[in-house]
Amino acid sequence: MAGKALIFSAPSGSGKTTIVKHLLKNNPDLGFSISASTRDKRGRTEEHGKDYYFLTPEDFKRRIDNNEFIEWEEVYAGNFYGTLKAEIERIWQEGRNVIFDVDVKGGINLKKYFGAKALAVFVKVPSLEVLKERLTERGTETEESLSRRIFKAKFELTFQDKFDVVLVNEDLDKSLQEAQRLYDEFKAKP
Repeated sequence: MAGKALIFSAPSGSGKTTIVKHLLKNNPDLGFSISASTRDKRGRTEEHGKDYYFLTPEDFKRRIDNNEFIEWEEVYAGNFYGTLKAEIERIWQEGRNVIFDVDVKGGINLKKYFGAKALAVFVKVPSLEVLKERLTERGTETEESLSRRIFKAKFELTFQDKFDVVLVNEDLDKSLQEAQRLYDEFKAKP
C-alpha cells in the first residue's frame, strides 16, 4: 500500500544511510525522499535532484514563507535542510511508499506530521566510542568537525524514545535484515 512513510534517523556515522540504500535496492515499492539543502555540494559526485535539491538560502527562505516544506531546520549555522511537500506527493503519485534518511530532529518532525502513516526508526551504534571510530575511519572529518559530531550525537541520543523503534547497528548484516523485517511488517499493516 503506497502512501506510507518510513523514517530513518540517527546520529551521523551510525549507518542509517547504508541501511536506507539497502532497503531502496531491495524494495522497488520505496521511493527516496530527496531533501532540500543550502549547503555546498561535496566533491564532484553529488547531483542536484539526486542527492539533494541544492537551493540558495534566499530560495530556501522563500519556500519557507510559501509553506512548501513539511519540516525544515537550520542544522548547522547557515545550512538549512528540509523536506518539500512536493517531493512526497511525487513519490506517492508513483504508487510508492516514501523512505527518509534524515537527522534526528527532522525524523521527530516527520513522525509528528505523518502520525500513524509513518514508522520512525532510530539507528544507533553500541557506544560513542564505536561512533567515533566509524567517523574517523571515513577520513572526512577534521578534529574539530569530529568533536562537533560527537557532541551532537550525545544530544541526539537523548531523543531515541521519540521513535517507534530503536535499531542498534552493531552487526550490519543483522541490522539490514532487521530493517527489512520492520518494513515488511509496517507495509502489511492496513
